[in-house]
Formats: sequence, structure tokens, C-alpha cells
Amino acid sequence: MTPRIDIAGEGALIVYLGDQVSPKLAATISALLPQIKATLGDALVDLVPSYNSILVQYQPLKTDHFAVRFQLTQLLSQQLNQQSDSGNTRLVKLPVWYSEESGPDLTRLADNAGLSTDNVIELHQQSQYRVYAIGFAPGFAYLGEVDERIAAPRLATPRKKVPTGAVAIADRQTAVYPAPSPGGWNLIGLCPHPMFDKSAQSPMPVAVGDTVQFYAIDKDEFLRLGGKVEAFR
Repeated sequence: MTPRIDIAGEGALIVYLGDQVSPKLAATISALLPQIKATLGDALVDLVPSYNSILVQYQPLKTDHFAVRFQLTQLLSQQLNQQSDSGNTRLVKLPVWYSEESGPDLTRLADNAGLSTDNVIELHQQSQYRVYAIGFAPGFAYLGEVDERIAAPRLATPRKKVPTGAVAIADRQTAVYPAPSPGGWNLIGLCPHPMFDKSAQSPMPVAVGDTVQFYAIDKDEFLRLGGKVEAFR
């Protein structure tokens, strides 16, 4: 797909970079974000990356969509000519307490897949997942793709409350719930690491384009790292 830039309202343009989710596309988006920030400077209001696009919000009193479109077109041309597959990616490792107590859907997911719970845990933590997008709630990172053997559809009836740190799978995506919320993903464990802290210098431990890998810990280590056991509803 040839990149496309459309008007997305007053003071906003949206850049479409592809029509299929892929690690290469995520890396391109990750690499473009700091370049757009540097180019637009104080005229930039916000950037909202997604799986295949970037929403660019700017100050209409400091620039206009013609100038922003021209600047974005130049950046896109430079980026595509580089054909970079790495971007500014980082590998972020997150601990998970996998168990029936911390992941109420773990056994069911394993049974449906014809695997043991140990198989599911092993498959989940052996993969490295690209951060494709952040949304739904601050700090909720959509990670992909999980091994197809442990992919699972969303629950028919979402839970009223999923606790902070719940590690979940939906289709071929996985994620960590950053705060208590309703949710229909399959829960397989708990992560003690905060996924969003508005008081921190870097509120989120991951960004679009980063890579995440999970590793198993036991309950004692989970509690030592500050994790809390909350009820599932």
C-alpha cells in the first residue's frame, strides 16, 4: 500500500502506512514518531499511533494542513527509502505469575487447545511480541502475535472487572491490563509491573514498536515485586 495522508478534522491529519499488520510496519511507525515530533516542534499537539496509521494533531494557529502534509510527505519519503526494519525498538521483559489462581482461564484455554497448562505457559513466554498499538486504556498495549496454538477468541460474556496486571490473550494478541476494568480477554496470569504510572517520568514501560517478552515467576516473587491479588468478577 502506498502511504496516504487524509484530513482527520480541524487541526489533524492521519497518515495511513499499510493495510496489513506486521512487525516491519510497526517498526516504521515507531521510527517515524520521534521524527514527526522533531519536525513539527511546538506546533505539534499530539501523536496517536495505531496498527497501521498515525494521527497527527497540530496547532492551527501555528501551522496549517498544507505545511504539515508537506513535512509528513518528506518524512515518509525518507523513511521508505531507508527501508529500515529496526526503528527505535527496545526489548522489554515483563514478569508473570502464571497459575490457575492468577489466571482463571488458563486451564480452559489449555484444554481447548489440547495442551497442558505448562505448554501454554511455555509457548506464551517463548515468543517476543511487537507493541502494535496502545489504546482502550492508558498503558494497554496490544501485543502480537501469540503462537497460533494458544490463540483464543474473546469471552462470549466479558467480565465486569479484570484486575490490574492481568495478562490476557484474545485471538492472536496478548496484553497486560494496566488498571481494573471490564474485559473479555482470556486471563492466564498476573504481572506485578505497573503498565501506567502518570506520576513517573516515563508513564508507560513500553511504546509502539517495542518488543515485549514475558518470563515466569512464582507467587512469592510476584508479591515481593509489589503485585496484589485481587478478585476476578
